[in-house]
Amino acid sequence: MSGPDESPVCSAKGCREAAVWVLAWNNPKLHTPERRKTWLACEEHREQLSQFLGVRGFLKDVVKIDEWVQPEGSERLR
Repeated sequence: MSGPDESPVCSAKGCREAAVWVLAWNNPKLHTPERRKTWLACEEHREQLSQFLGVRGFLKDVVKIDEWVQPEGSERLR
């Protein structure tokens, strides 16, 4: 997680690299279909985090961070 004056960082455990990707996801057992939670990923961890969410059926979209448009009612970018 990053503070207000910091660049967003990758959500992978222990990684402090700059985030390049937004992985939008939701858990259909907990969230309404339109809700999107987000993880951030650097180039190195994009595939690993995508696979983690994908095998659970949670991954909805992977978008470059500068192209991300947050849906109404979703959590803020972390």
